[in-house]
Amino acid sequence: MNFFRHRLLGLPALAMLITIAGCSSADDNASVSVPSPNAKVTKLCQNLDKVLPRKVDGLGRKDPEPRSALTAGWGSPAIILRCGVERPPKMTDPKVALGDDRKAIGGTVNGVDWLMEKRDDGSNRFTTANRSAYVEVTVPKGRDTSGMLVDMAASIKKAIPKGIAN
Repeated sequence: MNFFRHRLLGLPALAMLITIAGCSSADDNASVSVPSPNAKVTKLCQNLDKVLPRKVDGLGRKDPEPRSALTAGWGSPAIILRCGVERPPKMTDPKVALGDDRKAIGGTVNGVDWLMEKRDDGSNRFTTANRSAYVEVTVPKGRDTSGMLVDMAASIKKAIPKGIAN
């Protein structure tokens, strides 16, 4: 009888271990490719990483893998920031400037200029314009974007000066 009682007491502990192992899987963290900009842009991106908000649109910071000062994330599914990306081709597309491209438009949020693109998978990609480094923010399909760019604007203005990125 003691044997049976000890077995039953051990089952909840085993279930808890399985649950904890399942919750800590690599699937919890987003995975992104880390940009590889020049040394000047890398320094700007490292400065940005130091001043990024802990929360964006009410979501806590949860950086993607592999860890880098050039990437950041918030929430799950994650809003992903990548600093030091290449200039998006649509940024020089005259259709975007004229408003003819329905998937990409330009806009300004709290003093930061953005190229906003609707992607085929339903996500949105925002890339800074008129700054010394390109900062890209990807927002998963279905996630509200209203407060996100507002929350990031002060950090971007502080760390990435106005200018044209190379």
